[in-house]
Amino acid sequence: MIILGIILLVVGFLLKIQILWVIGIVVLIIGLVLLALGSMGRAVGGRRHYF
Repeated sequence: MIILGIILLVVGFLLKIQILWVIGIVVLIIGLVLLALGSMGRAVGGRRHYF
């Protein structure tokens, strides 16, 4: 999710498409939250790790 968020940010910035920029930020934040929760050993959605 983190990589997808970064790709959407870059594409949205280069093509000047605002909605891709916003979706990229949201996906990136969700990916970072899931990464942080998984690294603390807390199972999220039945999964302990998110790669």
